[in-house]
Amino acid sequence: MSERRKVADLREGLDGIDLKVRVIEAREPKVIQTRKGNRVISEAIVGDETGRIKLTLWGKQAGILHDGEAVEIKGAWTTSYRGEVQLNVGSRGEVTKIDENEVPSPDEIPKNVPKAESRPGRYQSYGYRQRGNYRKGNFRRKE
Repeated sequence: MSERRKVADLREGLDGIDLKVRVIEAREPKVIQTRKGNRVISEAIVGDETGRIKLTLWGKQAGILHDGEAVEIKGAWTTSYRGEVQLNVGSRGEVTKIDENEVPSPDEIPKNVPKAESRPGRYQSYGYRQRGNYRKGNFRRKE
């Protein structure tokens, strides 16, 4: 079940996030190498009246955002990288345009970014969701 959030409320490890944001800066899609092979992503900086956050769009979602757009994001998840929380949208998520008046203009969005509360784990530090798959004994399951 999804829950509507504000950027300032985001913490690492959340799933099923819905929020309304303004696209501050959108970048072109690129291909990256992941443990699952090559993946297409694009990155953007988005924000609301509480702050801004880096957003990674995966797969078919890559490249759909443009600077200045007002959008609603549904089904996102968070990771962390270098001490900052990051937002992700993949194939199960949705990004739709909304009325311009539903989110603040880019110059009204504070520059603060949600900070990760703890040191990121291996997968979080590279933007992956940890799913409990412990490959080749590299991780020990906490019981």
